[in-house]
Amino acid sequence: MNIEEFREYCLSKKGVEETFPFGEDTLVFKVMGKIFAITGLDSAEFAVNLKCDPDRAIELREQHPEVRPGWHMNKQHWNTVEFETGLADGFLRELVDHSYELVVNSLPKKKRAELEGL
Repeated sequence: MNIEEFREYCLSKKGVEETFPFGEDTLVFKVMGKIFAITGLDSAEFAVNLKCDPDRAIELREQHPEVRPGWHMNKQHWNTVEFETGLADGFLRELVDHSYELVVNSLPKKKRAELEGL
């Protein structure tokens, strides 16, 4: 999955916006104002930081060398995933979905209801 496909996939999700809060080289995707994906636009390789359940994060890192502890993030809750190194697009979408769902499930009840209404 290339960066444009990743971008389109993220933006297709309900309540998602793309922002550049850390400067023009860092693309951030948020759902209802909360970050679920971050990627650097100035890197040689396309990698994305995605939120992950801590137990699953460990499993993914053990099973896939393309999944590492989140760069510049809480390494218990975030993974850095290499997107152009051979992982299947379906698997990459699943990781994006997992990150998105973790953030949505952590939203206050009012925000989740607002998201449902979109």
